[in-house]
Amino acid sequence: MTGHPTPIRRVSAAAGILLVLSVSAPARAEPADRPEANRKDGRHSDRNGAQQPGTDDGKKDGGKKDGGEKDVDTEHLFGFTEGADAGEKGEQEAVVDTVTRIGKRTGGPGSSTYRVLDTRFAYQFNPIDKLSIEFSAFGTLRRQRNVLDLDDKSYGTFDGASLEVKYQFLKGSKEQPLGLALEVRPRFTRILPVEGQGADIFDIESLLQLDVQLVPDRLWYGSNISFEPAAGRRRGGGSGYRSSTFLWSNALVARVGESTYLGPEIRYLRGYDGTFLNQLESEALTVGPALHHRFTEKIWLTVAYAGQVWGRDADPALAGRALGLNQFERHHVRVKFGMEF
Repeated sequence: MTGHPTPIRRVSAAAGILLVLSVSAPARAEPADRPEANRKDGRHSDRNGAQQPGTDDGKKDGGKKDGGEKDVDTEHLFGFTEGADAGEKGEQEAVVDTVTRIGKRTGGPGSSTYRVLDTRFAYQFNPIDKLSIEFSAFGTLRRQRNVLDLDDKSYGTFDGASLEVKYQFLKGSKEQPLGLALEVRPRFTRILPVEGQGADIFDIESLLQLDVQLVPDRLWYGSNISFEPAAGRRRGGGSGYRSSTFLWSNALVARVGESTYLGPEIRYLRGYDGTFLNQLESEALTVGPALHHRFTEKIWLTVAYAGQVWGRDADPALAGRALGLNQFERHHVRVKFGMEF
């Protein structure tokens, strides 16, 4: 072995070089691979070194976009029909709501006037999610002259107060389009709504509210079913007063602008003598447009018109006369302005 040292040394040197190369090659390749597999920003480089967006960033951006969209508040969307939305905990709202009622049968020769403006000033708050409580005060302006079976009157006065409690069972959205709520509205009023005489009347309206998002973010349907019994006594030693009203309303509105909604509304009303739908006095069908516009996210306006297109009165003396004007009017106009805070 001492006679052949050179080949052994050469083989040992070659083996050592190969071992060093085999260990150092992966170590040198690792930095080049690391940006592809381990970059924390979710990006990778193309062959020219330009950074390209990774899938993680795309998901993140998409989530922000979806999360930024807010469902349309349907509560005031439909004109005379009320939407099912009730709001979230901590929300507050102030509303001025005026309904103008115009037109009755003429009581004799000459011109006839029947015009009543009922204005409600309301404050609403949400103590918890899906529950709203609203306090309202009412005022009325009235002018009636030469109207069948009614005395001539012209005045303005305070017309009582109400409490409205609403609970939302279902919240409509793109994924679940049905909204459903129940609202109860006890009210004390000082004026008979048709005759205009002074009285002390208590009524309580129960209102089932439903809305459906037919086309996501484009088309909505709203419907209400209402029962409202009333009882009290006329002032000045007058007789007792008992009445009740049944209402079924339907509305269809579409988004016609970024913050503007428009569509038709149809309502069917029945007025009774007696607190439990005892004796039919009048029925009427009204049709008209409803417009809702949001000036900002917190300030909005709703305008609606309802004209009586069919109706009848049960009084035999009015048999054959068009429309149901004993308990209802020819025209209704609603202007509702609100501010959320």
